[in-house]
Amino acid sequence: MGVLKDRITSDLKEAMKARDQLRLDTLRSAISGFTYKRGETGREPSDEEELDVLRRLVKQRTDSIAEFEKGGRTDLVEKERAEREILLPYLPQQKSGEEIRALVAATIAALPTDGRNQGAVMKAVMPQLRGLADGNLVKEIVTEALAEK
Repeated sequence: MGVLKDRITSDLKEAMKARDQLRLDTLRSAISGFTYKRGETGREPSDEEELDVLRRLVKQRTDSIAEFEKGGRTDLVEKERAEREILLPYLPQQKSGEEIRALVAATIAALPTDGRNQGAVMKAVMPQLRGLADGNLVKEIVTEALAEK
């Protein structure tokens, strides 16, 4: 079992004892994601694969929040936000907007004169930020940086 799965399993037991149903359901969904991944690969997921599962769960909740806000479903928005907040501490610390801006500026400066190509900048930046920053935020920052140039 991966370190992350062990930690979530331990927290799941604590949520059971505390009768915290929201936390319990959210952590169960993470364990279920790990189990599904094991079924896909035929082996226990690696630590990186476990992180990918959690990132996907957080992204699903973020996307759901946006959709529920459009639909005016504040009850569901709050539930999804609470679930996302339960999952976020298991992920590595995210880069700040300023850290991303600095990396994007350095990348644009290092690229040949074709630094105006958003695709080229994203291709150079994203491997360095994988799992450390939201792709949509990085895209916004790259677009801003190229517009200023």
